[in-house]
Amino acid sequence: MWLTRISVKYPVFTIMMMLSLMVLGLASWQRMGVEEFPDVDFPFVVVYTNYPGASPEAVESEITKKLEDQINTISGLKQITSQSSEGLSMIVAEFNLDVASSVAAQDVRDKIAVAKANFRDEIEDPVVERYDPASSAIMSVVFETNSMSLRDFSSYIDQRILPQLRTIPGIGTVSLLGDAKRQVRIVVNPQKMQSYAIGIDQVINTLKNENVEIPGGSLKQPNQELVIEIQSKVIQPYGFGNLVVANKNGVPIYLKQIAEVEDTQAELETGAFQNGKTAVSVDILRSSDANVIQVVDNTYKVLDKIKAQLPKGASLHVVVDTSKSIRASIKDVARTIIEGALLAVLIVLLFLGSFRSTVITGLTLPIALLGTLTFIWAFGFSINMMTLLALSLCIGLLIDDAIVVRENIVRHAEMGKDHVTAALDGTKEIGLAVLATTLTIVAVFLPVAFMGGIIGRFFYQFGVTVSTAVLISMFVSFTLDPMLSAHWKEKPRNRPPGRIKRFFNWISKELDKLTHVYERVLKLALRFRLITLLIAIASLVGALGLSKLIGTEFVPTPDKGEVRIKFETPVDASLEYTQAKLDQVTKIVNTFGFVKSTYGVINGVTDRGKNHATLRVTVTPRQQRQQSLTEINNIFRKRLQSVAGITVTSVASADETVSGGQKPIMISIKGPDLDELQRISDRFMVEMKKINGVVDLESSLKAPKPTLSIQINRVLASDLGLSVNQIASALRPLIAGENVTTWEDERGETYDVNLRLAEANRARPSDLENLYLSSNKTDANNQPVLIPLASVASFEQTLGAAQINRRDLSREVLVEANTSGRPSGDIGKDIQQLQQNFKLPAGYSFDTQGANADMAESAGYALTAISLSIIFIYIVLGSQFNSFIHPAAIMASLPLSLIGVFLALFLFNSTLNLFSIIGIIMLMGLVTKNAILLIDFIKKAMERGETRFDAILQAGKTRLRPILMTTSAMVMGMVPLALGLGEGGEQSAPMAHAVIGGVITSTLLTLVVVPVIFTYLDDLKNFLLRQSRKLMS
Repeated sequence: MWLTRISVKYPVFTIMMMLSLMVLGLASWQRMGVEEFPDVDFPFVVVYTNYPGASPEAVESEITKKLEDQINTISGLKQITSQSSEGLSMIVAEFNLDVASSVAAQDVRDKIAVAKANFRDEIEDPVVERYDPASSAIMSVVFETNSMSLRDFSSYIDQRILPQLRTIPGIGTVSLLGDAKRQVRIVVNPQKMQSYAIGIDQVINTLKNENVEIPGGSLKQPNQELVIEIQSKVIQPYGFGNLVVANKNGVPIYLKQIAEVEDTQAELETGAFQNGKTAVSVDILRSSDANVIQVVDNTYKVLDKIKAQLPKGASLHVVVDTSKSIRASIKDVARTIIEGALLAVLIVLLFLGSFRSTVITGLTLPIALLGTLTFIWAFGFSINMMTLLALSLCIGLLIDDAIVVRENIVRHAEMGKDHVTAALDGTKEIGLAVLATTLTIVAVFLPVAFMGGIIGRFFYQFGVTVSTAVLISMFVSFTLDPMLSAHWKEKPRNRPPGRIKRFFNWISKELDKLTHVYERVLKLALRFRLITLLIAIASLVGALGLSKLIGTEFVPTPDKGEVRIKFETPVDASLEYTQAKLDQVTKIVNTFGFVKSTYGVINGVTDRGKNHATLRVTVTPRQQRQQSLTEINNIFRKRLQSVAGITVTSVASADETVSGGQKPIMISIKGPDLDELQRISDRFMVEMKKINGVVDLESSLKAPKPTLSIQINRVLASDLGLSVNQIASALRPLIAGENVTTWEDERGETYDVNLRLAEANRARPSDLENLYLSSNKTDANNQPVLIPLASVASFEQTLGAAQINRRDLSREVLVEANTSGRPSGDIGKDIQQLQQNFKLPAGYSFDTQGANADMAESAGYALTAISLSIIFIYIVLGSQFNSFIHPAAIMASLPLSLIGVFLALFLFNSTLNLFSIIGIIMLMGLVTKNAILLIDFIKKAMERGETRFDAILQAGKTRLRPILMTTSAMVMGMVPLALGLGEGGEQSAPMAHAVIGGVITSTLLTLVVVPVIFTYLDDLKNFLLRQSRKLMS
């Protein structure tokens, strides 16, 4: 090999090359970003439209449908879902992975502009934001003050602090909770209005037309210009009372005569509670394509600036920071890499029994790892769980090539050659086999890197990292190892061996004994070839049987010490009622010893509605408590069932690794009629409850809300000079309240001026009947006639939908559930069975969403990747061995590794998930490695003229030690990961379980079964050659 020759000839050049790899690696490491997972987020765009006081049906027909039809024409749209609830339309457009979320948001804005033109005046402008509505806040900051009122403090935060937070790059939305901003309220008195014969529309027009500032042009004089401004803005809030509403017989009637003007605060719409205390807080959500850690770091910088500006007596502290757990789990994986490397080096030391050999092979690790970092940075990747797991899986692989090369060089040196010749010959003999093993690993991982869908995005960085790392380690093994072996000679020893040396010699003797045992087993296997083969096949069948007992899920839930409890109060509950219930739940939660802190929110960004509460509970770290997170969830769930007046909808880990905070089980039932959907979902949920492991079952169709419907008699109304629009325009502001104009204080800050009836006058239906409206007809004094509402309308109390959900332009019910004590994939299979046996009326259909849908999609992609890997391995091996048939002997070791995988997953009680599947793919490269080394030696010996039987025994004895060594190094490198001790370690542990189990069994089987299969294939080859000769002659 020319590479080896150059490196042995110019040792300084080789050392400099290695140094440059390490220096570049360290430099790249400094510059790389850190995130939890590669950027695999689907771009989400959320559109909010407020329509105060409107029923869900009105919101759906007036806003949601119109906007959906427009958005649905955008290319690259994956799916569109919407919720129409009281006074609010929320549309979520989810785009394909290849669409940038900023582009998607702009497309949505352009389309909405078209529909917005036809909206009614009362509908507020739609707000377009980029974030995933199912995820929760990445940061929550609580603000406290002991010197300002809630009103002033809320306004201060809204005007001074939120604008600074909104400009941070990567922030999706910032929402203020528990705030009550300053507001000028005009409370009209219907009796007084009636006595003065004044209609509500007159009051509204007065407020809109009188509180204005209009430019009047400018007066031009030869030397100067005078700008004219007509200033009629109200200076003081109470100044609104002096506006003239009407003129009766030459007497002005002022607003203060028929209404009270209050300088007060807006009604509370949301609530925030820190450890049970009321607080004003800010929730920060990131946009779909932003890196959590970067956004959090930038936010802290801005918060430091804000701290300096806060008024006296005010303070802020961060109560939720999701980046902490991400940083912790990244740190843990980095730690397992170092631990794994040390264990692997220790194994090498035991097997080779010499410090010199250990240093020579051990040096490969830091060089290859740092070298890989250079390329990771060059490819634009970040330090994340995937790239780090790739490196931790690689440890065994990286040291592998070096072990094989060094072991072979030592063998040649023992034959009596001088060091330089031994280095060159040893490397040359094994060079091709090492190249083939490295290429097979690359062949396995490249297809993984180019899978489609979300799983492809996930593993792209993983596949490329592994491929790069093994190529670098091969380069190091072909340059540094031979060079050090040639120039750093073993000194001959005259003095008696020390204690350590004696220990190493003892291990070496034991290994020699093992070689003799192996030789006997191999002879037996070659004598009883058929029985050996049958035992292997039987154990494979057994393993496949075992696989049925192993659960499946998309991603295991990590234990990061945070639980999110969500519950609902009755549909018509007030904010105060929900607050009381949240307080009760918080007190119950705090009675448990493992609870550190709580943070509760009512009517938050991701869970709209005054009857929706979310409580985020931080528990003590995993090392300090006996219960697992699942057990804690069950304790909370059981305890909260006894709280009256609430429905607990979810108790789950607050971590949102891949599913983005949604429940793992989501079934959408689509159809046109809400009542029929209600009946179907009720029937379906009764059946679903029976499935083992289903908890927190909820439906998006909430209990109907009591509604007062007003039917207007059109004939009577037109007779009395009233139009339907007139009646509606007068009623809306009185009941729902309307921000008619704004008031500006001396600092130039603006506040809403809200017109509404006093609370006591808008409580009962009878209050509405007694409202008077001014008609178009006039009486003898030329004043408009006042008509009571009861004379033109009839009132009826009915029930209306509380919320209407739609998916892909048709109505749906979303049935969601969490899982407990059983993997989500298994429950998903049961639900699928239930769906198939479930009778649906025509026009109604089921649609699986959530983690199970992702899993089904990913499984398809993974299968294609595995098949491609197998084909590539065959191509590489065929080229190396120059044979169509012999590679099949090596490929035979692939299914044999499955035995170990399923056994290990079964014993460790792991599931088949995204991570264990990577483990299986990883194995395909590892397992062929041992077989290649074995077959390569057998063929070389046969070419030298030895009989097949002797060649196999010889190769087996020669290769046993390096094969055991690489296997042990691989297993040891994985042990820290398999223990999964760190925060969130449960996620990556299944991958290590699969690898360890597979490597151990496949090594044992490779050493015995592969030679047997090789003899069969060799016989087949000879038979075919004889047949072809006969045909030729």
